[in-house]
Amino acid sequence: MDIRGLLQAELDRFILTTPGNTITEEQAKAPELAGLVLFEKPILCVASAADPMFEELKNPEIIGPHFILPAEWLPEAKSVISFALPYTQRVRESNTADWSWPSAEWLHGRIEGHALIMETAKTLISFLESLGYKAMAPLLGPSPGLNPPAEIPKYNSFWSERHVGFVTGLGTFGLSKGLITKSGIAIRLGSVITEAEIEPDPRPHTDIYGYCTRCGLCIDHCPVKAISIENGKDHPPCSSFLDTVKEQDGGVYYGCGKCQVGVPCESGIPEKVKELPAAD
Repeated sequence: MDIRGLLQAELDRFILTTPGNTITEEQAKAPELAGLVLFEKPILCVASAADPMFEELKNPEIIGPHFILPAEWLPEAKSVISFALPYTQRVRESNTADWSWPSAEWLHGRIEGHALIMETAKTLISFLESLGYKAMAPLLGPSPGLNPPAEIPKYNSFWSERHVGFVTGLGTFGLSKGLITKSGIAIRLGSVITEAEIEPDPRPHTDIYGYCTRCGLCIDHCPVKAISIENGKDHPPCSSFLDTVKEQDGGVYYGCGKCQVGVPCESGIPEKVKELPAAD
């Protein structure tokens, strides 16, 4: 089995067996949520660390000059691995019961799910290191000697998991700015950079909205009407709603995800994808 196959097997093993993918009685926001499994079988895709599209992400109209390239995170970088953890059906369905407020299951997926994403990255790094390759994950923080810019635009980052997922061929964007993958848009994303040279996956689309049908359901489902056909997602009202959720939920849990459920792209690529204009 090649390195990519080994990585997928290790990713599957970890997500499907780790206790971190199940909500404990101590964590549960309600007794009936104890034992809740957050994520299904994961997927991954790989891009060359030298893929010119990473340089394109420095364009101010995409992310900006503050985007840190793979080789800046890890000088020996040869490959970038992007992985997606799809929410289980129980988590997804729970979030369609009330379109005005996120479900407790979804909030667990956001908070405990993020902790699991970090543990997943650590697991893949350890696995690659066991094979003799250096590896790191931007979401775990900068490596020693890397000094990110002091300031970046609001609602922006040094490393966008969604954009990295697009570069690796994992998926394309939806109007809500989430990434639509073969396992859908109701996912959590992470990535690892490594010196291992892994065969890149094909990138099926040059159009950043290649899998989006523009059906408009994510617009209808957004509780604060932060999404439009013309402009996609408007970050400020979305962020303000997340702040409201966090404040009313005791300052720990926040999330929404209404644009990721009850839509044709919830758990897969929509069968009927309209032909959209190519991205500039």
